[in-house]
Amino acid sequence: MILFCEECGSRHDIEQDQLKGDTFRFLCHTCNETLVVSLVDKTQGKKAHAAMQQGQEASPAPAAEPLKVLVVDDSRMLRRALCDIIGSDGTKQVVGEAENGKQALELLRQTNPDVITLDINMPVMDGLTALKHIMISHPTPTVMISALTQEGALETFESLKYGAIDFLPKPKKVKGGDLKSQQDEILRKIDLVAGVQIESIRYLRRPVMDKSRAPDQTPECRYVMAFGAADGGYGALLNVIPRLRANLPAAYVAVMHQAPQHIDAFGRYLHQCSQLTVERAVDGTVLKGGTCYLASSSENIHIQKQQDQLQIKVDSESGPTGPKAIDRLMASVASALKDRAAGVVLTGAGDDGLEGLGAIIREGGAAFVQDPLSCLFKETPKAAINAYSVHYVVSDKQMSGAINDYIKSRSC
Repeated sequence: MILFCEECGSRHDIEQDQLKGDTFRFLCHTCNETLVVSLVDKTQGKKAHAAMQQGQEASPAPAAEPLKVLVVDDSRMLRRALCDIIGSDGTKQVVGEAENGKQALELLRQTNPDVITLDINMPVMDGLTALKHIMISHPTPTVMISALTQEGALETFESLKYGAIDFLPKPKKVKGGDLKSQQDEILRKIDLVAGVQIESIRYLRRPVMDKSRAPDQTPECRYVMAFGAADGGYGALLNVIPRLRANLPAAYVAVMHQAPQHIDAFGRYLHQCSQLTVERAVDGTVLKGGTCYLASSSENIHIQKQQDQLQIKVDSESGPTGPKAIDRLMASVASALKDRAAGVVLTGAGDDGLEGLGAIIREGGAAFVQDPLSCLFKETPKAAINAYSVHYVVSDKQMSGAINDYIKSRSC
């Protein structure tokens, strides 16, 4: 069995006769982290994959009681509005309200909610501090209610690091229908968050990286990994990009189904906690090894080869909506690099990325798909597994180890 360290991404080849009992513990030879693998969960995962590859769904869960939701926000008006929205759905029930993190922790064990909606900026105890306590003492799927502005972006992305599964933008106005217009998204997000396996959530240690690297240490760009990160992509990329090794001869280009201004903030945060250099994709940029380029689906980017250089091209004439933006990126990488291309399909809904991944496979490149069991949105990864003989199906936490190992083996 091949296992990848969730802390540093190092590969470990484990003999089958070592795997005894329900759990297996081993010491990572690179970072000295003691890792625990649940063999029961592994078996269940394999059964689920077998069913998906045969075009079947895993056995449906029995009918459940209404989802229990704990609402935490210091604004009484916003709490009331959220409670009204949640209560309007017969499949959900608000079991408690708290106006700060301290109250939330007191209510947590009393109410035992299935999902928590958690504000970040609150008196007495803020949302980030409360989230740390929640994930240590009573792990519960949590969605943050956040103002994703330049001022609030750091805290929002930190919350994903501390264990929050996703976030919803905080309405600028509670009155006048602003919150009501988000009703479907709020209810949908609560359902999705409730379905995530809480066992897969853990605190991610990401020290600020030393970016002082001499120019002659920048590796050449011999391979390009094209990432597609649709719905739920922030958390998935936070689990993958920081652990990719900067000394390998590869560049990484990720298209996200998010607004460009949000990707600006995310890119700055990701750069601080990654070994790679993280930049926004800009028209005419020459790809460099050890670098990750982020783009919005509305920016319609592709990679083309000009003379001996690989360049990012932004097609501003193809319209603002960026249909099939991930497909387009992957198809261009397949055309330019052939068997030195790889496609990575992360969490998402819809089919953007499926055709592009097929193009990479046909040209001899590698296909990586996030294990649907670790996805917030499972639709796209499941479809990719059903459509192709995917080379690697791994969780987001093990994806970087698989990618590092693949590039290292190809470049030796």
